[in-house]
Amino acid sequence: MRILHHVSKDFSTELAAFCRTAQAPKEITDSVAMILADVRQRGDEAISYYAAKFDSAKLRGRDFPVKPADLAAAAKRLPAAEHRALVAAHASIDDFHRHALPLNWTAKNKHGAIVGEKFDPIRRVGLYVPGGQVPLVSTVLMTATLAKIAGCPEIAVFTPSNADGKVADGVLAALHLVGVTEVYRIGGVQAIGAMAYGTTTIQSVDKIFGPGNAYVCEAKRQVFGTVGVDSLPGPSEVMIIADETAKATFVAADLLAQAEHGSGREKIYLAATSVDIINAVASEIRTQLQLLSRSEKTQRVLNEGFLAIEVKSLAQAAEIANFVAPEHLELIVADSAAKKLTEAITTAGAIMIGNHTPTALGDFVAGPSHVLPTARASRFSSGLRVADFLRRTSIVHYEREHVKKAEPTVAAFATMEKLDAHGRSVRIRL
Repeated sequence: MRILHHVSKDFSTELAAFCRTAQAPKEITDSVAMILADVRQRGDEAISYYAAKFDSAKLRGRDFPVKPADLAAAAKRLPAAEHRALVAAHASIDDFHRHALPLNWTAKNKHGAIVGEKFDPIRRVGLYVPGGQVPLVSTVLMTATLAKIAGCPEIAVFTPSNADGKVADGVLAALHLVGVTEVYRIGGVQAIGAMAYGTTTIQSVDKIFGPGNAYVCEAKRQVFGTVGVDSLPGPSEVMIIADETAKATFVAADLLAQAEHGSGREKIYLAATSVDIINAVASEIRTQLQLLSRSEKTQRVLNEGFLAIEVKSLAQAAEIANFVAPEHLELIVADSAAKKLTEAITTAGAIMIGNHTPTALGDFVAGPSHVLPTARASRFSSGLRVADFLRRTSIVHYEREHVKKAEPTVAAFATMEKLDAHGRSVRIRL
């Protein structure tokens, strides 16, 4: 654990250096570009090759789709407690995002003309669900539920299989619950290529959603423009602001929860109002780490990606949080302070408030999507929402009397911008 003191003269420089996320190394960008080009050229054949190379799965084009009957069978095999968990989480997610569903609207503008907006679901979307050693069952609910609420006519889900071509029952059961039937047992860069370019077996999509590793994120970056992408969410992050009311056991548990993703590139931050709090949390981390099954990978994150910051005030902590722009922000402070911090901090992906709101609640069951911006992208972007699955179109309807009111303004702009035809196209209607 590295400790910074806000009063240090080099504080800003050191904080910026810690937050800085290196661009994908050349070997990743080159490898991704090669795989994408191969998928674009050879289609199914290339996908089969990379599935064997990276997942040890021997798949032909006809093996890519998961049969709807297999989704239903997985749901039946799922233990009752896990099935109840899927249903409960889905209900919370569905309820939250229905509140955020944009509505069409119209109004009269200053000329008396009708203006407005309409929202239409994106025709065909592709959802990437990470698999491998840690199948992210919750990501199915956090993406597919939103696509369903938006009314997307076609939802195609891509997730890697194991060497036997099997996909985790939890992932398949979640898809069955949400009502997605087009599922492919394909992961990695080749899945992004299939979504972007299409193959004999797979139809291309209009926009790609979902988290992934460094290779998947780089692939999304490279295909952007050919298709849309939601964001480039990278390794997990959490920042906790703690004062004397924070329970060190809770703070330590929440830091470890994000560190256990274990890629080695996660970032975890603790901003505390005293060194005593930092020391107490550090002691708890050492104790709790011994209880975790992924302790070795978690320790790696603690060694390389854990920064503790001593602040003189919570106002200073807010300034730091606005710079860091963390994916997850926990405010484990007094209730009165939490309200002020929530108003002051404007760049967090998600804010969890109080001693009893761990990030894991947001990851699984609270309702908001856990697909959130990372690597300081919260400065300019937000977490996944239903609106991301919709296209917004503006509507304008003028009659002759409205044109008459608008014409002088149009004429002035046409003159300033030397666009005679623009001005004439309006004037001719009078």
